[in-house]
Amino acid sequence: MTSAPIPTVTLRPGVDIPLLGLGTWQATGTDGYDSVRAALDLGYRHVDTARAYGNEDQVGRAVADSGIDRSEVFVTTKLPPEEAGDAPRIIDESLERLGFDYVDLWLVHWPPNKQARPDVWADVVAAQEAGKARAIGVSNYSPAQIDELTAATGVTPSINQIPWSPSDFDADPVAAHRERDVVLEGYSPFKRTNLEDPVLTAIADAHGVTTSQVVLRWHLDTGVVVIPKSVHPDRIAANLDVAGFALDADEVERISGLGG
Repeated sequence: MTSAPIPTVTLRPGVDIPLLGLGTWQATGTDGYDSVRAALDLGYRHVDTARAYGNEDQVGRAVADSGIDRSEVFVTTKLPPEEAGDAPRIIDESLERLGFDYVDLWLVHWPPNKQARPDVWADVVAAQEAGKARAIGVSNYSPAQIDELTAATGVTPSINQIPWSPSDFDADPVAAHRERDVVLEGYSPFKRTNLEDPVLTAIADAHGVTTSQVVLRWHLDTGVVVIPKSVHPDRIAANLDVAGFALDADEVERISGLGG
């Protein structure tokens, strides 16, 4: 397959995020460093980490050692809900561990105690205003909770990171995020999808690719950011190798039909 650039989508206030990145959950120690270095060497320019993952230092060191200019690598980290009341300290500690002056995206990892917590969101907004995060958003929030943050602060999260796969597809949340100008970002793209499903295998065979690659391409073709995780260089490479083909409208519809 011929490689091509990974497309991007723009987050408020004008920050471009690659639609495909490397997830780093459970990638700690040497695995964390090596996987990020391998990804960057292969051409990834988007890495997703979190304070809770315990690997911010490895991620930051891998970015620094890659020789790639910091401005060319989009890095996300997250504020854990159990420390949400101390957000100003947490962002400073994350930046120190990463070795960065800023992150490209800072997310509230989960609604603290299942609550929207506009007071926490106000601290996240303040971090962006201070130049510590180029874009800000949430993870695992409902549209109603996003509305609560907007109503209280006047600032809408630019992105919401949630579990997403063909099996999770539902037109209602897609529409709800679009109406709010909130980009949808999915994690665990393979975990809840049957990669042996006949729909996926038929489409994969038609394009000469794997069903995993079909799932990732489906995210790209529907404008959903996706962050597959792996510490295996061959899988990291295969996950990136999805820019050389595209799904047609019928194939996208058939894959989306696996939801529900």
